[in-house]
Amino acid sequence: MRVTVMSALLLLCVACGDDHPRGTVDESASMGLRAGTWRAEVTLPGGVLPFQLEVLPAPQGGVYAYVINGQERVPVTEPLHGPAGVQLEFPAFNNRIYGSADDDEFYGELEIIKRHGKIQRMPVRMRRGPDYRFFGQRQNVNADFSGRWEVEFIDDDGVSSPAVAEFVQKNGVVTGTFRTPTGDYRFLAGEVSDRTLHLSTFDGAHAFLFSATMDGAGHLAGDFWSGTQWHEAWTAMKNANAVLPDADQLTKITDTEQPFVVAFPDVDGRIVRSDEARFQDKVLLIALAGSWCPNCHDEAAFLAPFYKQYKESGLEIIGLMYEHLDDFDEAARQVRRFRDKFDIEYPLLVAGSSDKGKASETLPLLTEVIAYPTIIVIDRNAVVRRIHTGFNGPGTGAVYEEFRKEFTRFIENILEEEAG
Repeated sequence: MRVTVMSALLLLCVACGDDHPRGTVDESASMGLRAGTWRAEVTLPGGVLPFQLEVLPAPQGGVYAYVINGQERVPVTEPLHGPAGVQLEFPAFNNRIYGSADDDEFYGELEIIKRHGKIQRMPVRMRRGPDYRFFGQRQNVNADFSGRWEVEFIDDDGVSSPAVAEFVQKNGVVTGTFRTPTGDYRFLAGEVSDRTLHLSTFDGAHAFLFSATMDGAGHLAGDFWSGTQWHEAWTAMKNANAVLPDADQLTKITDTEQPFVVAFPDVDGRIVRSDEARFQDKVLLIALAGSWCPNCHDEAAFLAPFYKQYKESGLEIIGLMYEHLDDFDEAARQVRRFRDKFDIEYPLLVAGSSDKGKASETLPLLTEVIAYPTIIVIDRNAVVRRIHTGFNGPGTGAVYEEFRKEFTRFIENILEEEAG
């Protein structure tokens, strides 16, 4: 059965692009995407980023398709349809893919909204039928990339940053992720050709493409592209003991004698203060986030049910949303989409620009805002007990499970304490 509910595919999240208005679709295009597996290619400056799309034969629980990255399946729940062509929407990220389909072919663009509403556009081509990611033919595999790697990324200005990679390789197919001091790169999937590793992901926000070649000593060197503008070189050496800086020691309070109080408007414009009566004598989590941030989506998927489980025990959460959009009403609309996606019951406040320097100015008692997300834990006596920078989500596997269990025990212990 032919599906006519999709007409353009996309939007992603990473470097800044041009600032012309969002594109439109050919009004003459009316054919939709047929049910089945589609292989998509997004053209970046550093090469072609592939991913799979599974289109369902009919709406099932509001889901029309899934974007696939290894074990990850990203639901596409709000397709547009009609004479404007094919469009896949990722509304909580404010991104989309749009274009025209002709039988088993699709041609269009991916749009990603960046800071201040600037738009990145990347060509997208899809074909129905192929189920491979990078290579349609069997490749010679002459290197094993499995294990833990100590990684260094170096941007085009020469600034380096550490990371830890964890890869699993089976018959030339590789899955895994990179963990950094500010979060993880989520679910990556790819293949090996000879001694070269190829990895990619598209999750509605990230448009990541990695490659690296292993030399005779077992060291890796390659490139990382994110969207249309961000590029880093990267190197790695296998190290089963590779670690990152302690996420609880990266962000500090500048003055422990001052109460940590935030006050920002909610999505309806009402100012909410963290020292209001509803938050008194409660354990309060202040979660810095942004609807454009995939790691923040992973954190919200954890915090939303966490709040429901522990709110009767005295837990409260305030989400501070730092958005790409400067207009309050537009930013509030995105925050509502984020809230609705995860069924969030705690207040989300529109705190300002996603620029970390400007965000730091809104929270002067922090040394700086290093990452989205960041969680600030305040006990019943209004004392900051912990600041956790970044978030390692489900794509990190055991690391995520370990954090989830440890953080839960930590909050349970604080909830058991009485206010002084």
